[in-house]
Amino acid sequence: MRRRPVALAPFEGMEKGSPKNQRTRLCFLASLSAFFWILLFYFHFVVLGGSTTVEDSVLSPPIKLETPLINAESIPARVTYARKEKEKPPPVKPVKNTASERVVAYPFMRALRTVENKSDPCGGKYIYVHNLPPRFNEEMLKECKSLSLWTNMCKFTSNEGLGPPLENVEGVFENTGWYATNQFAVDVIFNNRMKQYECLTNDSSIAAAIFVPFYAGFDIARYLWGYNISRRDAASLSLVDWLMKRPEWGIMGGKDHFLVAGRITWDFRRLTEEESDWGNKLLFLPAARNMSMLVVESSPWNANDFGIPYPTYFHPAKDEEVFVWQDRMRKLERKWLFSFAGAPRPGNPKSIRGQIIDQCRKSDACKLLECDFGESKCHSPSSIMQMFQSSLFCLQPQGDSYTRRSAFDSMLAGCIPVFFHPGSAYTQYTWHLPKNYTTYSVFIPEDDIRKRNLSIEERLRQISPEQVKIMREAVINLIPRLVYADPRSKLETLRDAFDVAVQAVINKVTKLRKNIIQGRTEYDNFVEENSWKYDLLDEGQREVGAHEWDPFFSKPKDEQRDQSAEAAKNSWKNEQRAQS
Repeated sequence: MRRRPVALAPFEGMEKGSPKNQRTRLCFLASLSAFFWILLFYFHFVVLGGSTTVEDSVLSPPIKLETPLINAESIPARVTYARKEKEKPPPVKPVKNTASERVVAYPFMRALRTVENKSDPCGGKYIYVHNLPPRFNEEMLKECKSLSLWTNMCKFTSNEGLGPPLENVEGVFENTGWYATNQFAVDVIFNNRMKQYECLTNDSSIAAAIFVPFYAGFDIARYLWGYNISRRDAASLSLVDWLMKRPEWGIMGGKDHFLVAGRITWDFRRLTEEESDWGNKLLFLPAARNMSMLVVESSPWNANDFGIPYPTYFHPAKDEEVFVWQDRMRKLERKWLFSFAGAPRPGNPKSIRGQIIDQCRKSDACKLLECDFGESKCHSPSSIMQMFQSSLFCLQPQGDSYTRRSAFDSMLAGCIPVFFHPGSAYTQYTWHLPKNYTTYSVFIPEDDIRKRNLSIEERLRQISPEQVKIMREAVINLIPRLVYADPRSKLETLRDAFDVAVQAVINKVTKLRKNIIQGRTEYDNFVEENSWKYDLLDEGQREVGAHEWDPFFSKPKDEQRDQSAEAAKNSWKNEQRAQS
């Protein structure tokens, strides 16, 4: 049998073919090779060269950074508050790079680019809110009787944290917008205001900042007296543990996160593990040091807390309520040159309150509301506001700590504040008050009273009536940014204390992100113990030096903190006395 020949492979057939077939084979191979190289160049210069970056307006010139590339698009967004989400801005458009350039696309670049979408009113202003377990906030309100040892906070947490409405029996207030607000209720007021923020987002990759709705002030208030440090620290440690497991935390290590505590900073800065030491250590936790904490009194020596106003009794629901109040404050007849509401501090030899009270008693131009004897009118909002409304100047020495709620109540009444320590306002509320403090206040150094017994009345009479009118107008114009609007509504054209604080946080985070991209720091030779000086710098200044207020803050830091912790304890003791 003849064996059937095996079929030749295609290329073998071509080899045995004619010269014409050989030339065809060569042309085929050349074409195949050229196609391969064209495909290779296309992939290298078009695909790889067109990876996502930011345009020169954000990153110019492109820089080589070592931070690993993280794809922000892969970070899952979660539903926070039940709110209709605004249309997301368009995705980042790729910009071609040459092969010699290598730019890292940071995960927050998409958030920075939202400001470029001019059709999006929320560009650069989106806030993402963590959906915390209810034990960190809402469950505390359900147990409101336990929030203070001496005060039943249930009535003060009503009306979204504003407290019960105030009756306008004596005509001191207006008929609407006035509430018996507790001075430590900012936690819940701020959180409820955030629910009405117009630029909330469920997509954390476009957020300008991330809010943590933890009721830090209410948490520590429950355990300051009679509880060990483990109990005082428990919720803070649990919160940090929860946050660090979230993908949002990994983007900037928490430096884009912020939270609010309606108490003074010293309640969160326990220095030791001694049971007798005051407060918890929330603000000393390594993770918390990356976050921004908004408190009613901040530390001059630390960089992770920022002062926001104490809540007043006024919470307008619409712009017109503010305008009516401002006009009324302008027209008032003020029969007292100056006034003071407060009590002496006989246990504090450095306090000047006793001398201030003595001067006020001896002056026919001073109205005194003493707060330390029997049924005091100091705890009556009507009595306090009535006195402030009838005074040109209101004396605001240090309270149990640097600051007082009274300073904001007096400015709400159109009364020009007189401060005796820069830590009472000027280094505290730099987001809300003008840097040039002489436009709205009078500063008399404590030593002028303590050592030289300067006459307050004579000092105030040196200010001309024309200048007094200008300063009072400046104070009245500040009112919108010093009050917290009713969380159940929204002001239309005015920015309240909440709006100012949120924008300041956004500005802070945005500047930090741009500095990271550019490989630079905000300040040269930053020294945290001089934190109070940095917010006083003019635009463009990058380094601090000697300052006229150094003597007020230059004592040994540990001594200052010990005094501040003692002041925090005294604050609670005075609250106890007020309720007894």
